[in-house]
Amino acid sequence: MKRTVCAYLGLMFLVCFLFVGNICVGSHVIAFGELLEMISGKTKSGMNYQVILQIRLPRVLAALFLGGALSVSGFLLQTFFRNPIAGPYVLGISSGAKLFVAMSMIFLLERGVQISSMGMVGAAFAGSMVSMLFVLVISKRVESMSLLVVCGIMIGYICSAITDLCVTFAADSNIVNLHNWSQGSFSGMNWKELYCVVGIVFPVFLVTFLLSKPIYAYQLGEAYARNMGVNISGIRIGIILCSSLLTACVTSFAGPISFVGIAVPHLMKGLMKTAKPLALLPACFLGGGCITMLCDGIARTIFAPTEVSISSVTAVCLVPVVMVMLCKKE
Repeated sequence: MKRTVCAYLGLMFLVCFLFVGNICVGSHVIAFGELLEMISGKTKSGMNYQVILQIRLPRVLAALFLGGALSVSGFLLQTFFRNPIAGPYVLGISSGAKLFVAMSMIFLLERGVQISSMGMVGAAFAGSMVSMLFVLVISKRVESMSLLVVCGIMIGYICSAITDLCVTFAADSNIVNLHNWSQGSFSGMNWKELYCVVGIVFPVFLVTFLLSKPIYAYQLGEAYARNMGVNISGIRIGIILCSSLLTACVTSFAGPISFVGIAVPHLMKGLMKTAKPLALLPACFLGGGCITMLCDGIARTIFAPTEVSISSVTAVCLVPVVMVMLCKKE
């Protein structure tokens, strides 16, 4: 209990520290004292005020919520497939969502129609569900979990290749700009999109948290879960829908983000020393938010004013974590 409390306090401190750091640091540095004046209401105008309110604050909050959503999605997929390296990016679910969003935007923009935020989420959800369906079909035919991951990677490559082809040969300049989104970025996030993110992520996370006890029983085996009165089909559908919706939300607003969904659940298990969803799900959300805010801060400052795709940063930072985790399990 003491370890859990200390872990949560540490994560909350990291969230606050990275939150403030990401707002203050960038190509245009804002002093911490000036930020405090804005928070207290002493300053309500000026360039720095607009930079914080309209650009950095929505972006940092989006990184927090979407990073947490991606981590929780990864935890759900690892639980469902009982595979330590299952995740929305590795299994091709993010790539499927990206493909459907890109094709929807291309189809509508060529006809002069703007797609809404909910429309993007709907397209991404459809794509993630199609990719998940393929993965489920494959999982019924292969016994090796490593082979399942390889098949998921192949699905992801196919979806990414089709997306790149669509974007490359698109004529409209707005469609060509999809290339930046397809690499993963929180750039351009606004308050309207953030409200949509919170309106999706928070309810889905709440549902997932309420399913903590059935998920824990499912972790201990299907026979045990049945004896505890858990509806196996229901919990499977719940896990699939929640993980797909969270992945769809992340992909539609920020593009595919690699390895957060794989690495963070394992980092949190090591920190909390437990795999119980009741304790681990909030930790995954906070940990995913911390990692994503850190990587987003690096992505936009390391070569400022040029911005690097966040997937490049998460890959460099988190692939060693995954490799160490796999070596320890051998």
